[in-house]
Amino acid sequence: MSSGARKHWAVIGLGLAGFSGFAGFVTWAFWATSKMGGGWHSLAPIWPFVVGGLIAVGLLTGALMWLVFYSADHGYDDPVDVDEPPAGAGPP
Repeated sequence: MSSGARKHWAVIGLGLAGFSGFAGFVTWAFWATSKMGGGWHSLAPIWPFVVGGLIAVGLLTGALMWLVFYSADHGYDDPVDVDEPPAGAGPP
């Protein structure tokens, strides 16, 4: 195995180890915070705001993606050639 391939495996291994450590931390933090204060029951008043925020972000994301695809399909994103007259323009 060449040293280049070993470097790739080292990067992949370190990445997986870092991801596993982060996943373990998130799992522990989720479990530990469920035991604090009133637990998850104390969060009941904020759930409508969380759900509303997720819906708003989803709608905004969908609208912006629609605008991107609309402009691409209608040629608004095409480069402009300043040396050619616009389409439909007669001779000068």
